[in-house]
Amino acid sequence: MAGKVDALYFFLVAVSAFFVIVIAAFVIYFGIRYRRRAHGEVGMKVVPSLALEIAWTIIPLGLGLVMFAWGAQIYFNQTRPPAETLDIYVVGKQWMWKFQHLDGRREINELHVPVGRAVRLTGTSEDVIHSFFVPAFRLKADVIPGRYTTLWFNATKAGRYHLFCAEYCGTKHSGMVGTVVVMEPNEYQAWLAGGGGEGSLASQGQKLFQDLACITCHRADGQGRGPALEGVFGSRVSLNSGQVVVADEAYLRESILSPSAKIAAGFQPLMPTFQGLVSEEQLLALIEYVKSLKGLAPSQPAADTPGGPAPGRTTPARGPQSPSERQRQNPKK
Repeated sequence: MAGKVDALYFFLVAVSAFFVIVIAAFVIYFGIRYRRRAHGEVGMKVVPSLALEIAWTIIPLGLGLVMFAWGAQIYFNQTRPPAETLDIYVVGKQWMWKFQHLDGRREINELHVPVGRAVRLTGTSEDVIHSFFVPAFRLKADVIPGRYTTLWFNATKAGRYHLFCAEYCGTKHSGMVGTVVVMEPNEYQAWLAGGGGEGSLASQGQKLFQDLACITCHRADGQGRGPALEGVFGSRVSLNSGQVVVADEAYLRESILSPSAKIAAGFQPLMPTFQGLVSEEQLLALIEYVKSLKGLAPSQPAADTPGGPAPGRTTPARGPQSPSERQRQNPKK
């Protein structure tokens, strides 16, 4: 996006410089041409010009609309990553950047990515607001405690690029720096292959899911005290409050740390909070594990609309059936 951002920037500078020069020239010209030559001299009466009034209204308006449309297009492109991306998690902490690859590789203050591949970063902070800034990519976004920020880039040239924190975050803010290492695809694959044997981020989340006993309530058969999680990510979840929300990363994070904030329809607020019991890295592992649970959740209707489910989207899991409901559906039992 750097070329597009630069083109808009230079256009704004050029327009500003043009009008500064024109206006300054006219100020000097009128100052000389219409200066008072005698003490009692009175200037001529000015006759308004409708054409001139329209011109200096329409021209700035047109330029402003061009700037707005151009900038909006770049903004939308910057905030909407492509469908196929290399996903990496970023956690800011005083005073370091921590990166988590989906295959399990972890990095501190150094991020390795392949050239020519769209990379989506999902970032948050463990303590205060930080700002992820790579000047060469024209990429900057705040990472905020308790929220996920998404940004993306596609590096077009191999090399090493500076990474900074652009939001004052404490006494060692100036030392919160790092490097983005852009590698050729084959070199990047070799680098990945040389990682540790901890397993993928989803597998780490699965182990944590079992260690925390989440599996006892979120059963795959839909008969647990909590909703089944297969296919829930990206779906529309109905709440007891009557609201319908999308189960994205932020929703899953809130459901782990503040489970009473949004209760799925048909369930009771029984889940305990894990605030302070799991770190940001563990949260990311749990979320990635839930994201890996594909397919339609048990006890779920085949379609949520008359025409079937929307492409690429599954519907939320229903709560466990009551004994009377099961009896009506299975009278022999």
